[in-house]
Amino acid sequence: MGFYSQVILPNLLDWSMSDPSLAQYRQEVLSEVSGEVLEIGLGTGLNLHYYPEHLQKITAIDANSGMNAKAQKRIQACSLRVDNRVLNGENLPMADDTFDSVVSTWTLCSIANVEQALQEIYRVLKPGGKFFFIEHGLSNEPQVQVWQNRLTPVQKVIGDGCHLNRNIEQLIKKYFPLVKLEKFYVPKTPKIFSYMYKGIATKA
Repeated sequence: MGFYSQVILPNLLDWSMSDPSLAQYRQEVLSEVSGEVLEIGLGTGLNLHYYPEHLQKITAIDANSGMNAKAQKRIQACSLRVDNRVLNGENLPMADDTFDSVVSTWTLCSIANVEQALQEIYRVLKPGGKFFFIEHGLSNEPQVQVWQNRLTPVQKVIGDGCHLNRNIEQLIKKYFPLVKLEKFYVPKTPKIFSYMYKGIATKA
């Protein structure tokens, strides 16, 4: 990883993802998280403030060591114990059926082999465990999709692999038969960036 990925991007994402308009969605996604928890893509640690206080420990991973460095202040300030590791979501060292909850917020867009990552998420969840997520992705409007497809090559460079045009619903339902899902645009945000998939997928 180069200077942009490890130094500039963490600061850029921390600024953009700290937008108050996103705080509501973080709170909604994390409110029902319980048990043993794994977060895929900790980023700069913005979710830590919104986890329920009854949790004792969170295992959090991110492939970008620059993100982890940026997250340290929030980890130290967090009342929960955080086991923070520099790991890729495509290859998790955890055993099968380890976690009650897995969390992903605005992360599946940038994992290179997203299908393998979803297989891993399914594998490490206990039977009946839940995958809590909010992700941006492919719009339901064809006119918006055209621009998402055109701009994704540029976005992948700027956003360190981020895709604007992934159909998150389709990807998750390929591995999780039980999915509760909401789809919507974030108000006052360009449509190519703001079509959201928010939901809970349950392991059979």
